[in-house]
Amino acid sequence: MLPRRTAVRPARSSRPRAPRPVRPVDPRAQAWLTAPGSLTARLRAHGHVDVVVLFQGSRRLWPIESRDLCQPNGHVREVILRIDGRPAVWARSTTPHRALRGPWKALLGLGCRPLAELLFQRRHVCRDPLQSHHPKRHSLAMSHLQTQWQPFAPHDRPGQTPLWARSSVFWRSGQPLRVLEVFAPWVLALDAHEVARQR
Repeated sequence: MLPRRTAVRPARSSRPRAPRPVRPVDPRAQAWLTAPGSLTARLRAHGHVDVVVLFQGSRRLWPIESRDLCQPNGHVREVILRIDGRPAVWARSTTPHRALRGPWKALLGLGCRPLAELLFQRRHVCRDPLQSHHPKRHSLAMSHLQTQWQPFAPHDRPGQTPLWARSSVFWRSGQPLRVLEVFAPWVLALDAHEVARQR
């Protein structure tokens, strides 16, 4: 179990944030979107998991990432996690550049290993609550995702592309690492009881 976060988070605006409406979640999807611990470990219960690195380097952050990290730019890592060769999850991790000289420097040498090795096998890593998202189909983020997703799933119909996502911010030595995980619909349809049993 991850320890409770004790680091002080960077100051943010005191202006209240309007809640974003989220459509009702199917119970099967909810089991995946709220499951704690390592997503990679849960995916491995359904087959062999490998990681395809799509991009790693410096980029301008999306507005929601910039808000969570209090930075306009950062280090970005984008991957696809596959189960038995089938694309299952598109994931994007972001962190401030200064964190690569400190607690998250191992991110640079991670290669095709899952990020879970840094998040759940190291001490003093804390996690903020999970947030569920339903990205708009024609948003900039979804257009970017689908451009990367399609070559790995050329036979997917529009309704089979990822639409449900979750995010959270991990902390180590006061430095944040935001992780966004976007699920293929077929993954959310996997046995929800198996997901809940691993809680």
